[in-house]
Amino acid sequence: MRGSVLAIALSLMVAACGPSAPPLATGGPRLAAAQVAEWPTTAPPRQVAFSNDSRMLATTDASGLVTVRDTAGWKIHTRLQHPGGATAVAFSPDGQMLFTAGYDGVVRQWGLPGGKRVSELKGATGPLWTLDVSPDGSRLASAGEDHVIRIWTLAQPSVPLLLRGHDRNVWEVRFSPDGKQLASGSFDATARLWDAATGKQLRSLVGHQQAVVGLDFSPDGKMLATSGDDSTIRLWRTADGAAVRTTNVGNHTYKLDFSADGRWLVSGGRAFGNVGTLWHQLTGGGHATPIHIWRTADGGLVANLGMDDDAAHVAFSPDGQWLVTSGEDNRVRLWRLREVRA
Repeated sequence: MRGSVLAIALSLMVAACGPSAPPLATGGPRLAAAQVAEWPTTAPPRQVAFSNDSRMLATTDASGLVTVRDTAGWKIHTRLQHPGGATAVAFSPDGQMLFTAGYDGVVRQWGLPGGKRVSELKGATGPLWTLDVSPDGSRLASAGEDHVIRIWTLAQPSVPLLLRGHDRNVWEVRFSPDGKQLASGSFDATARLWDAATGKQLRSLVGHQQAVVGLDFSPDGKMLATSGDDSTIRLWRTADGAAVRTTNVGNHTYKLDFSADGRWLVSGGRAFGNVGTLWHQLTGGGHATPIHIWRTADGGLVANLGMDDDAAHVAFSPDGQWLVTSGEDNRVRLWRLREVRA
């Protein structure tokens, strides 16, 4: 009996390592990431976002605390509170405004650097999971549990444009770099492209077998990367919706972000397999690498980054110097980036 228990315990410990991503690329350029800071949170952190000039970093957590740091020294200069918990965050392009969304279904607009609340955008009938600001700063898109995508004209926000088509909750929305299209990913296992001016659905991207949780446009707008609970990252051509490449990550993949030069794609997701998750919940043990950096040109895996639980969000700084990740282990981590030549 004792031997059987020991065998089970050992198998659980092995399983706690979780599924494996593809092997690391051995040739070509690579991006190395060294952790240089770690900021504990009192509640599970959610989204992280850099301002367009890379001078500010905003982080959110499930308690509603929104923290804004100056990246010059990483000191906190503003703290905000989104009632009921904050799920998403985005800067205006000029960095003078911050937008947050939350479990209360409300988008709040805050002035920076003081953090004065400017306005509220209401209408959603459930929690909001995502928001994005258009490249010119004139519009804001939000979506969440009620299946509806809303595009608000910020100068006249009383009546948003409603985009209907997903039949389950929407996890992610992103404007294209030129602001003409909006991409969305949903629990209905589809990603969709919309005309951001009219709300007309342009195409549905079908291929994922489970929820599409993360997505991002390449900086030139020619490609859309999507990821989800089917443990794949898929690359699509936006001009015609053609599938370009599918990468099996080995585990659920929640968030994606292209680097500003388009050469790298970072993904974050689930840390452990099913049995490993149980082991982690029972013991708190286990260390995994749920964050991966991929080479866009050929899909090569160039780095695996570790933490002690699922990765909730990932973001490259626009200047290419930093990566910030948030995790269910109540940690926000800062990574210094360095390109490594073959």
